[in-house]
Amino acid sequence: MGASGWSYVTPYRGTVVASLEALQEEVFAQEHGDAEEYSTIEELYADEEFMEEEGTHSILDVRRVVDSTKLPQESRSADYFTIRPLAPARLMVHFGTDRPGVRQFEDAIAQSYTFMQAWRPGDRDTSLLGEHEMRWTGFYVLLHTDGKPSHVGFFGSSGD
Repeated sequence: MGASGWSYVTPYRGTVVASLEALQEEVFAQEHGDAEEYSTIEELYADEEFMEEEGTHSILDVRRVVDSTKLPQESRSADYFTIRPLAPARLMVHFGTDRPGVRQFEDAIAQSYTFMQAWRPGDRDTSLLGEHEMRWTGFYVLLHTDGKPSHVGFFGSSGD
């Protein structure tokens, strides 16, 4: 089927874990609300063959938040199905601040898609989405309004 990139912005709900869980409930309702196959996220996750072979190609493929800003490694099975913070130094590269806002995140994602459409062999991807190289994982960026956390931006990819 191939890999699919995904990105989302969701309200910050006190913790990244709570924000992720709320977003996943929303995405599940949108993508599977009328489906007869799965009535809950837990039922979806229980279908290990589907989740590990095909997946949803969405934020639903992430199972847990990790605190490490180290890049995930394909050789580490514990790194699969995780989402982690984008390292502070990388925030500065992409946003010029360690407290980007929603608009800055959305603009960086849009610029990434523009780069991907114009990509040619040999081009080096320096866009925000270029940070993400390992499938079945993702990153998050805590987004700020008036200096306070207000949203979380998530991005990653799923599939083979």
